[in-house]
Amino acid sequence: MITVTENAKQHAIDLIKQENRPLDTFIRVGVDSGGCSGLSYKMEFDNVLQSNDQVFEDKGIKIVVDKKSFLYLIGTELDYSAGLNGKGFVFVNPNASRTCGCGESFSV
Repeated sequence: MITVTENAKQHAIDLIKQENRPLDTFIRVGVDSGGCSGLSYKMEFDNVLQSNDQVFEDKGIKIVVDKKSFLYLIGTELDYSAGLNGKGFVFVNPNASRTCGCGESFSV
């Protein structure tokens, strides 16, 4: 399962409203090859399900991930940070054995 914090939930709702997205919009998360640690996170808003998608809902937010990426993201929490290193969504991934300094890539 992939979960979201209250902070991430509120920022996602705000962005969906600001961008005038349809009511059936969800958060699509995934993993790509690349980045300084080997794998990088991706996140976008979407409203079209694919045949290989896994669907989760937490705190009223629907989160969708493809089956391949799900293997790397099991147990991940999506958070939102407004800290000194910049603001944005953050993946808190218990499967990541090494992350780079920017927090945008990891390895398992």
